[in-house]
Amino acid sequence: MSASWPPFPSLSPLLIPALQDRLVLLINHVVSREPVAAQRLQPLAGRGLVVHLARWPALLPAAPDLVLGVTPAGLFERLDAPPPGAGGLRIEIDASNPAKLALGALSGEAPTVSVQGDAAFAGEMHWLMDNLRWDIEDDLAGIVGPLAARQFGQFGRALRRTLSGMAARMAPAGSA
Repeated sequence: MSASWPPFPSLSPLLIPALQDRLVLLINHVVSREPVAAQRLQPLAGRGLVVHLARWPALLPAAPDLVLGVTPAGLFERLDAPPPGAGGLRIEIDASNPAKLALGALSGEAPTVSVQGDAAFAGEMHWLMDNLRWDIEDDLAGIVGPLAARQFGQFGRALRRTLSGMAARMAPAGSA
């Protein structure tokens, strides 16, 4: 007996680009909060960046690459394909354990990354990853007020500590 539901991957052509567009908006929001970040990216305008989730589990629907281009304003735009020419960058993130990857993102733990391509571009991306942080509490304060935002922030930090502790206890011995 066959299932009457359409397969989940059929949503991908519509859902994935929409999710990637929202992610690019968030990245640009964080970059635009630090004018020096956009200034550092402006000389890289026209270069492409491919983010690939390496070793993604075969049991899950395929995770397509995120292809970004640097705009003249020093921000990012989602592209369908990398721009032609030299100066591109490919970042591969170890996604063999998506749950651990997501938990690491919540706890601030950097994932295992492999970078290939233009060294100057890689250096700027490294600088961005080391120096930019999303101030969620500040953004929430504009919506719900500073007191509620502070309480949400305290809850988020407590949740992150709890999840980090759980992940540390669940990690196999010697995998630190």
